[in-house]
This record gives sequence, C-alpha cells and structure tokens, in this order.
Amino acid sequence: MSSLRKTYLFYVFPICLLFLLSGCSSEEVEKVDGTQKDVTLTFWFDDAGPLRNAIWEEMIAAFEEEYPHIHIEYKGFVKDIAKVKFNSALAMQSLPDVGSIYTSWLPEYTYREALVPLDTYFGNWPDGDKIEESVINYNRQLTPDNKLYGLPYTRNMDVLWVRKDWLSDYGLETIETWDDFFHTVETFTDKELQQYGYSIRGGEGSSLQLQRMMYAYSGISTYIENGESTIDDPRHVEFLEKYLSLYDLHTSRNDIVKDYKGMLDDFEHGAVGLIQHNIGSYAEHQKVLSPDQFQSLPLPKSVDGHYTVEAGNTMDMVMFEGTKHPKEAWTFISFIASQKGQSHWNKRVGQLPTHQEVLQEDWVQNSPHLQTALSVYEDPQTKMYEPPFYLIRYNSIRYTIVEPGLQEVLSGTKTIEQFLKEWSVAIENEYALYEKYHAQTSKR
Repeated sequence: MSSLRKTYLFYVFPICLLFLLSGCSSEEVEKVDGTQKDVTLTFWFDDAGPLRNAIWEEMIAAFEEEYPHIHIEYKGFVKDIAKVKFNSALAMQSLPDVGSIYTSWLPEYTYREALVPLDTYFGNWPDGDKIEESVINYNRQLTPDNKLYGLPYTRNMDVLWVRKDWLSDYGLETIETWDDFFHTVETFTDKELQQYGYSIRGGEGSSLQLQRMMYAYSGISTYIENGESTIDDPRHVEFLEKYLSLYDLHTSRNDIVKDYKGMLDDFEHGAVGLIQHNIGSYAEHQKVLSPDQFQSLPLPKSVDGHYTVEAGNTMDMVMFEGTKHPKEAWTFISFIASQKGQSHWNKRVGQLPTHQEVLQEDWVQNSPHLQTALSVYEDPQTKMYEPPFYLIRYNSIRYTIVEPGLQEVLSGTKTIEQFLKEWSVAIENEYALYEKYHAQTSKR
C-alpha cells in the first residue's frame, strides 16, 4: 500500500470508527434534521487565464444554483506552473477534491495512486453512453488496470490560424499542402512593413506544437516501434530543415523565446499572418478580430497524403484520492461533463465537446473552426499517433530536453540531427525502463 493511502487511512479510519461508535452512518452524517449537510469541495484547473477563470465562475454559479448544498472553492493555475502546483500538493498530501487535468497527466497520477477510479460512477450515469466512446476507451488504455480515471469534457486539435484578410490582400486562396504553407509564409513576409509570415513558438510550450507539426508532415502514426522512437525519422529531419529555416528570415528573431501569449498577440495585432495553435485559441482571436479577418485551416496532409493528428488531446475531470466527499465530487464532475456543462464550457472556449448531443447543437454545426477540426477527426483516412503519455518522464523530457534543445537549434549551437537524436534517445531510454519495470512486475 502506498504511503499516501496509509496516511489517508491513518486519518480517516479513526473518524469512521467514531461515527460507528456513535451509531451514525456516513450517509446520516451528511444530513442534519433530514436536510442535506452543506459540503465544500476544492476544485483546481490546470490551464487558467482571465477568460477561462470567468467561464469557471459561470459554471460554478450554475452548479451551486442546482446543488445549493455543495459549495465549490475554485483555484486556477496558468499552464506553465500548473503541473508544479499539482505535484507539490501531491507530495504534501493536500490535493483538491476535484481537478481538471490534461489527459497526458493520467498515467503518472494513476501510477502514483493519486486518482479515484470513476468506473462505477460512470457506469451508473445516464449520460455515460453519450460521451464519445473513442475518448473513453483511450483514457482507459492509458492506465495499467484499464480503469477510467478521467472523464473527458473537451477535445482539442492543432490547426493553422491564418489572417483571412491577408490571404485576400495577397491574392492567395488557401493552404492545402506543405508547399502552400511555405509559400504563404514567404509571401506574407514584408520586413519593410515590419510584418512576418509566421511565428515559431520557441519559448514555453514549444515542444507539443513542434511535435504535432512533425508528425502532421511525416504521416507517421507510431511513436515507438520495437523499442525505437520515430522522433529522429529522416522525414522529421527533412521537415525541420525546411521549417526551422524560416526563423529570423520569415519570423521575428524573438520567436526563440516567444510563448503562447506573445504568438497570439502578434497574430491578432497584424505583426504575423500565420500561426499554428489549437482550436481553443478561437475565443481569444474573436475578441480582437472580426470573422472576415481570420480563419482556421487543418494542418496540411502528410507527405503520404493523409491527415495525422495526436491522440488523447483532451482535458479530463478527475477525483483525487483523499476526498471526504466522493459522492458530491462525482456530482460536480458529471455536471461539467453533462450536455448542459459541456455546451456552456466548449461554446465559450471554442473547443470540441465529447458529448454526442452537444456535437449536434447549432452552435457546433455553425462554427467554422469546429467543423474544420471535425472534418479531420471524421476523415476515414486520418491517422492518429499516440505519444507515450504512460512514460513517467514523458513530460519532463519535453521540458528539460526538447524545449531547450529547440532553442539551441534556433541559436545555431546544435544541429537538427543532434537535437532529434537526443530527444529520441531520451524517449527510448525511458521506454526501456518502462519495459523493464513491467517485465519484473509480471513475474511477481
């Protein structure tokens, strides 16, 4: 038994014993004079900002109106520090009752026994069969016991965001191929006007976007094959030679440290004509730009002629071990993942719901950027590559090897081949440890 669970039982067992000795069941304790006892749940969000904080305030107000005996204490963390905050809370045994986390975190947190399986709750939930089966199955297969630890309520996908007015101004139609992509970037660049065709995100968060572009270009749908990573495949070398050559020629020199916010600001204020980001940035774009000024396009099809996108690009509601109110925690989780909850959240953010009935709502059907994403997901030729989220150090490799390595390439102190080789070797070494551990545990 883990130290976390031992500590949890150390505190909880005497309390439960006290209830039993006093003749009270835990369910009875939740009621006072026949009414439900007020309960406070702590809820943490892993990708906060002014807009999303406001949306959660709206969601929580709607929830508390429907369930007045449950109060939600919300805390949102910006993306670049969220994982540190959650990990620190896990180490201090002070996790919240409920959280929203990236699907890529599920393997680590289930390994560290930080999450409560949701299978029984989900199986008894009337909306259970209305959540996209593929995302539920994917979350199950990420964990060693094939249980459901995260309920996906929103789905994302990387796209190209292009200044539609620039396309018109330069007499360009659209971007369908990688040749179109590079031609558009070159055409948009006009240093006399202080405008660039593209922005390469070289700062925090660069690794995910770079990886998604690489696999979109190569069309490779296996991340690790026979213990060897496909990161340093020749097609990825070929792509990065073209892609990173744009830096400081058709991009700003400060792209080497540019993060998400800087990239969006440049796009929205006319300094850059084309960026790669996910559909979720729609909510930010539409605050500054009119519909005739911007549009989303799929990442071009691969050199093999099909779309290639990352699997598991969802966010999940989870229940953390140690919560004293699992019933109420599930009530909140299921509210967020319901038709009502998903419709409000995804409409305001601009992302894809996982609830089938929400997918049929008019606002989804009439949202061009969501239809762009759906056209890729629903294309029978589309291939999905699966990053090894199950590797405990997968995210650490991104932060400590990939992101600084990219900056070294952009600054000219490392070759593309060296960069991809180091990245690939780090993944392969971690995979070897993973295989060794599972081989040992299977003999027990």
